[in-house]
Amino acid sequence: MNSVAPTEKKSIRFRARSFVAFALVPEAPLAEWFQGLDGWIENSPGFFSGRPVVLDLNMLKPAVSDIGPLVSELAARGIRVYAIEAKGIDALGPELPPLLVGARQTVIEELPEETEQNAKAAAPAKPEEASASSTLIIESPIRSGQSILHPDGDVIVLGSASSGSEIIAGGSIHVYGTLRGRAFAGAWGNRKARIFCRKNEAELLAVDGWYRTAEDMEPSSRGRAIQAFLDEGVVLVTALN
Repeated sequence: MNSVAPTEKKSIRFRARSFVAFALVPEAPLAEWFQGLDGWIENSPGFFSGRPVVLDLNMLKPAVSDIGPLVSELAARGIRVYAIEAKGIDALGPELPPLLVGARQTVIEELPEETEQNAKAAAPAKPEEASASSTLIIESPIRSGQSILHPDGDVIVLGSASSGSEIIAGGSIHVYGTLRGRAFAGAWGNRKARIFCRKNEAELLAVDGWYRTAEDMEPSSRGRAIQAFLDEGVVLVTALN
């Protein structure tokens, strides 16, 4: 009598992972929005290469038939959309990226000063809690092509950042040498974040998604110690000395 060895049953393993994605938020008129996007790509070539991008259509509110051409326009610019966020749309065709469900927003909405004071007065006193954010300290220079990504707080670079490098921080960015690359502060919705450097030769400075390129910075800010901050939707670049 032949004995048959029991067949080992293999299970399917699922793992949950989280990734940082950039959300593109098209606005009408689309021609002007694409013009601004083309300017960004020209000044930061390769920025979207290999990056997961979510297309947030909640502001544009296009018809379903217009989403395909929009995705194609982005693909022609080297931007691959891996998910779409759109309230009021239940399903998309199989030729389009899937609808994103359960995304968490990171935009910080500021209360009016009077409302904020009333809220503080009404709230019961709480013991002081340690901040959950952290600071990343980079002790070596940042090389060309190198990307520093730190969503949880400030980034401090003790050296310089080369041309073609990028620093992306959830908080502020401090470069104690020359900043020649691209710096994105408050990249996850912190409009109070700032960028500081000892010598400004930056290709691009951005705070909370608003940006200034080297071409439209004041000549007086080049080669000097500066800070960059957001004021009424405009990134201001001012000298520190």
